[in-house]
Order: sequence, then C-alpha cells, then structure tokens
Amino acid sequence: MSPLIDTFGRVHTNLRISVTDRCNIRCFYCMPAEDVQFMDRKELLTFEEIEHFVRVAVPLGLRKIRLTGGEPLVRRDLHVLVRKLAAIPEIEDIGLTTNGILLADQAQGLYDAGLRRINISLDALDPAKFEKITRRQGYDQVIAGINAAQAVGFHPVKVNAVAVRGLTEDEIVPFGHFARKTGVDIRFIEFMPLDADNAWQREKVLFAHEILETLSREIMPLVPCPDQDPHAPASEFQFADGLGRIGIIASVSRPFCMSCDRFRITADGKLRNCLFSLEETDVKAMLRSDAPDSAIAQAIRDSIAAKKEGHEINTARFIQPARPMYSIGG
Repeated sequence: MSPLIDTFGRVHTNLRISVTDRCNIRCFYCMPAEDVQFMDRKELLTFEEIEHFVRVAVPLGLRKIRLTGGEPLVRRDLHVLVRKLAAIPEIEDIGLTTNGILLADQAQGLYDAGLRRINISLDALDPAKFEKITRRQGYDQVIAGINAAQAVGFHPVKVNAVAVRGLTEDEIVPFGHFARKTGVDIRFIEFMPLDADNAWQREKVLFAHEILETLSREIMPLVPCPDQDPHAPASEFQFADGLGRIGIIASVSRPFCMSCDRFRITADGKLRNCLFSLEETDVKAMLRSDAPDSAIAQAIRDSIAAKKEGHEINTARFIQPARPMYSIGG
C-alpha cells in the first residue's frame, strides 16, 4: 500500500492524538483564564474508536504516536489506551506530552502499559513565574512528576519550555543548569500564535538564536548533537563537555514545515493535516456510522494530500486557526 504522501513529497508516519481538551492549568498561550467551554464527554473519541482509527492508519505507514491534550492525564485510565496502542505490532514509538501535575501517581502505570517517551511542560523554574504563566498552582507536583518519570525508567525525559520575550529570558540559564544537573533534556519552544486570547505578537517571540547565544555565553558553548532525526521538530544541541542536552523548536524563526511527517486527530475526532490547519475532516462521524475502513483510509489520504506547503506565520497571508492550542492538541 502506498505511503501517506502529500503534494510536496512529504511522507507522514507520525500521528498526534488528543485525548481530551480539558486541562487542570490555564497557560496564557493555550487557554483562556476562566469560563472555558469544554466539549461534552460524549463528543470525545472513545479508546476503542482511537484504536480503530490507528489500525486503519497503520497500513498507510503510521509508525509513531504521541498522546496529547488538553492535559491527557485528566482522561481517566489513560494507561488502558496506551496498552491498546502498544499492542499494535507496527507501532514503533508511543510518546506523551503532559503538564506533569498528575504524573507522579501515573508514571509507573503508563510505563508498565508500554509508554516509553515523555515530554513534560514546564515554562519556568521559578514557582512564582510558573503561577503567572499557568494561572494555577502545581509547581511542586510538576517537579515530582519529572522525578517520578526518571525513577520508573523513562529516558530521556524531555521538559518543554515555551520562550516568551519579556517573561522568560531569565529562565534560560537556570534551565541550562537544570539539564546538566538532572539529566533531563530541555526543549525551548518559540511562542506560537495559538493562544485563546489572540494576543500573540511576533515581538513577544524569544528567538532560537537568542536562546542558544545566551546558553553558550553564560554556561559554555553548545554543539549540534550527532545523528539527529531529520523529521523531529527540535534541533538538538549539547554542551561542549557533553553534559546537558538542549532542544530548540523554532517554529517561527526557523520553520521546519518541509520536513514535517505529522498529522493530527483532535479529541472530538477531527483530522487535521497541520497544527495551523484551517480545515478539518470529521473522522468521528465515519467511525460512529460504521463507515468502511477503506473510506476512513481514503479520508486520511485526502487530508494529507491537501496539506499546504507551510504554516505561513511569517507572511501576511497567515490566519490564526479558530481553535486554540488546547482544543487542537499540543
């Protein structure tokens, strides 16, 4: 069976699955502070429907999965879904992106179910700044979650930090030292226009080159890591003495659209060929109407075929998606 390939020759093997739009914090770059209207739980794909979709996509070349939210760990019994997906022989890799607040209690169960890669969102090592960004408490729980992930055997544990000018510049060096001290990989992510309040401005983006320059100047030079995955969103570096790894996801200043191998399905079953897509395909309706697998497979192919060249953030043509990040899936 031919691979999932778009009109620009990009082959798609990597699926991001949002399991919920609910979250237990309210990061300003993702969600409104209050009065969030979440989906009715009946609108969410069941674990069985997610497994069905994945099994349809596997013959098309799907090999990697990442579970996201909202906050995926607020979805009850997530380890059950992990076990279902890990049992599919063709799936080579299952990852999870979480804010870490509920992770300490769930890390062992997720690992036992077959999860091996984990990314934990933590934008500040200063607890007060953490609360300013998340608009909730929970810093100590996140640190406990990072420790638990390492203790049960996740490796590497990656920590994602959104970089915002005027807010997180003074977090860069502490995160560099944190990587060196703990062995976690730190990944800085340029602030993207997916906030619910539509307050994003290019001037608020703390750019990749500034982060790298700061770390190299204040700690020691960074050098590119060998054997990098050409499809990974992060460019990876390590400090010159080999102690401490830093990733940079430069979605704004260094778009990596032409190497993208990812597509997405939202918690309510909408297929998206790009994080910034303005169009969606209603797969849930097909799953719940007993559409033949061949029709679902064709819908996936059609979605990938319609993928645009890039997100166009740096052009006058850019239109921010109506869905904010929490509703799409991180």
